[in-house]
Amino acid sequence: MIIAFFVVAGPTALFFLTGGVMKLVRPVTSLRDAGMGWVDDIPLTATRLIGLAEVLGAVGLVLPVALRTAAVLSPIAAVCLGVVMVGAVVVHVRRGESPGLQIGLLVLATAAAVLGFAVV
Repeated sequence: MIIAFFVVAGPTALFFLTGGVMKLVRPVTSLRDAGMGWVDDIPLTATRLIGLAEVLGAVGLVLPVALRTAAVLSPIAAVCLGVVMVGAVVVHVRRGESPGLQIGLLVLATAAAVLGFAVV
């Protein structure tokens, strides 16, 4: 079961880590040019906080189980990443954009949470 968890959680964490770092370090104009038009609708601080939440969630998704310490934190991190993706789906639907990627990440985070709770 732990192998299945890492098969799902590993790529999920990589997706969130990549997106989170991008939101943390890139300027708003670069994010907008990369297809993230929603950055015009929210303050820069909120964009940076979303990026920070994604980075911390990605680390929290794999590190506790990998280190075999406080493993229950991994599925909790997955649930939190799922909540972030629910917010992302809402934002994209309100903007009239397709939330396909966000729904896919929501499904991956949910699967990681279910497998994480099964491992614990």
